[in-house]
Amino acid sequence: MSTTAHDKPFILAGRTYESRLLVGTGKYKDLEETRAAIEASGAEIVTVAVRRTNIGQNPGEPNLLDVISPERYTILPNTAGCYTAEEAVRTCRLARELLDGHKLVKLEVLADQKTLFPNVIETLKAAEVLVKDGFDVMVYTSDDPIIARQLAEMGCIAVMPLAGLIGTGLGICNPYNLRIILEEATVPVLVDAGVGTASDATIAMELGCEAVLMNSAIAHAQNPVLMAQAMKHAIEAGRLAYLAGRMPKKLYASASSPLEGLIR
Repeated sequence: MSTTAHDKPFILAGRTYESRLLVGTGKYKDLEETRAAIEASGAEIVTVAVRRTNIGQNPGEPNLLDVISPERYTILPNTAGCYTAEEAVRTCRLARELLDGHKLVKLEVLADQKTLFPNVIETLKAAEVLVKDGFDVMVYTSDDPIIARQLAEMGCIAVMPLAGLIGTGLGICNPYNLRIILEEATVPVLVDAGVGTASDATIAMELGCEAVLMNSAIAHAQNPVLMAQAMKHAIEAGRLAYLAGRMPKKLYASASSPLEGLIR
């Protein structure tokens, strides 16, 4: 989406992006479907689970970077599958080695396998280490405004509260918490997790989020490439609606046409 005259640019780690949709690479049937869906989404930032995806650490196996070129996309390594701060830090350092000094990472430290809810204590510990180590940290977190504020104050470049549990597709379950986080935000706020369909993405953008990250909503659709296109348009529509400012809600009807000058 081209930036309108009324919008501010979407900037991460000093780089400006046109698309406000970030997409994952997991759960597709094969690498070709991955490539086609990501291309259809218009996304410029693609997140990769380093512990689950080969980006060069397993020679001889299919390499995701053969179809998702770092020359075309910003690769965002993530720490999915990590349950301690130590695991997450080690994974980010591995990604930096594999990607020739790449500093932009998505930190997530999970609490358990059932909920995949963030472990905020371990997340805070990992974030502190990574920021001091020179990483540009985008961080998956709970919808707690206080934790979001602390992560920003610590030096994370973006906070990414969940809107629903990972992979559930339940939509925006917590709009009021997200609004508080957005009101206090000093860094970009991106919804991460919970989006199930295009209208969910639009709602997140209408709330004022800078962007949305998703994977399952596209990869688990009956037609992932078509859903990727839908998500692209949903993000654009939601951002424009946010900039336009919605009409106030009213209890009673209000005529669309003026009452003055009626023919009697």
